[in-house]
Amino acid sequence: MAASLLLPTSSKPQNPVPNPPKPRYSPTAKFTCSSLTAQSQSAKRHLLSLISDQERGLSTQKDPAKRASIIEAIDALAVLGRDTVTTGDSLSATWRLLWTTEKEQLFIVENARLFGTQAGDVLQVIDVENRTLNNVITFPPDGVFFVRSGIEIASAQRVNFRFTSAILRGKNWEIPLPPFGQGWFESVYLDDEIRVVKDIRGDYLVVDRAPYSWKE
Repeated sequence: MAASLLLPTSSKPQNPVPNPPKPRYSPTAKFTCSSLTAQSQSAKRHLLSLISDQERGLSTQKDPAKRASIIEAIDALAVLGRDTVTTGDSLSATWRLLWTTEKEQLFIVENARLFGTQAGDVLQVIDVENRTLNNVITFPPDGVFFVRSGIEIASAQRVNFRFTSAILRGKNWEIPLPPFGQGWFESVYLDDEIRVVKDIRGDYLVVDRAPYSWKE
């Protein structure tokens, strides 16, 4: 639009100005940028509202319509984040589970009480610089199950991983378990608060930045 404003309206200019004023920046570009940011924040709030009462995904397992609504909201955020890089330093964090479709994690969260405990925070601890990933399920006050992995940055949004070992640990004991599996995940949306993930099995994960750093 700014360029069209500079075009003459007649082939014979009248009263030419020796030093015409510089054209202003196009307001369209500014509007587009702020509009995308507003869209992202709105889409994020919508997703967080949808999952807020879903018990990290336990309730969603029994509600296909709710699951479809949440995945639709995730896909909307993925569209807004498709041109962003989510595998840089900002990926490094202790991420805390808000919602997932991963059946294994949900099974442990739901059935921990059968072993006389309950699941605490479920975490994904990523260190991009050192190429490590720990998947962690805590059992307060002293229990924890975690799986160590090595990672490789595959693209702007994809991370490949390979499990290297697993540990089930109590207050005064520890049981090593054999490593199992490899795959990839894509962080389709990431900001300073949350991250939204799709993985090789078609599962979804929504996490936020925990207010602490988990260490082995």
